Amino acid sequence: MEEPVQAVWRGWISFGLVSMPVRLFPATREHGAELREVHAVDGSRIRHRGVCEAEGREVDWAEVVKGYQTSGGHTVVLREQDLARLPLPSRQVIDVIGFVPVDGLDPILFSRAYYVAPAQEVARRPYALLVAALARAERAALAKVTLGTRERLAAVWPRRETLVVQTLLWPEEVREPHGPAQAVPVTGEELELASLLLSQLPEPDLASVHDEYTAALEQLVAAKQAGEDLTQPVEPKPAEDLIATLEASLRAAADRGTNR
Repeated sequence: MEEPVQAVWRGWISFGLVSMPVRLFPATREHGAELREVHAVDGSRIRHRGVCEAEGREVDWAEVVKGYQTSGGHTVVLREQDLARLPLPSRQVIDVIGFVPVDGLDPILFSRAYYVAPAQEVARRPYALLVAALARAERAALAKVTLGTRERLAAVWPRRETLVVQTLLWPEEVREPHGPAQAVPVTGEELELASLLLSQLPEPDLASVHDEYTAALEQLVAAKQAGEDLTQPVEPKPAEDLIATLEASLRAAADRGTNR
């Protein structure tokens, strides 16, 4: 496992009476083109500054701390040493509260993923045991963990012989859909053709799929500098005859399969 220089969390994982010291490292890193905020008139950078509302002056970020507003409207200043005394078990311990099938987790709940590494030699054997047990059972452990100023629900599961802590949204954080489209009925023939099309489309190789936004942005910048126009992608059109469109899609999928 590729480890960053510094862990984002240090603590314990406990299941039953077994506890082991661990560290968490980010499992993902996003990439992409960076767009800066600039003044539309001259392209100069826009800087965001911290201004104290009471004093009307800019303050150094070293003076900025957290604050909690009470129901009476009073703001209580909380410094790092105050938050370090938070009486919350999940701040130090990822305590397993149960197990669920891996495929029983709704993907809409997934938030961020972290790799778990043993923090001491004594943790290596229980770590390997939990990886093996979860892999055999094809289950994920549910737990709670506090990262920063948020307590999160989390799933713990093995990936390539490494434990992953996947933070989850709380169920109340997920919005329910409004105005569902399932009120429109589909015919049996439409459903059969759509199912056949799904079965004929190839499974993508994710390693060969890449982010093309940066390249497109570079083309846009070059064209703008040269005073040129770019050819825009053709906008799709809705299917007027769904059956005919599905049948044409099946023929196209068959042709691609023949030409591979």
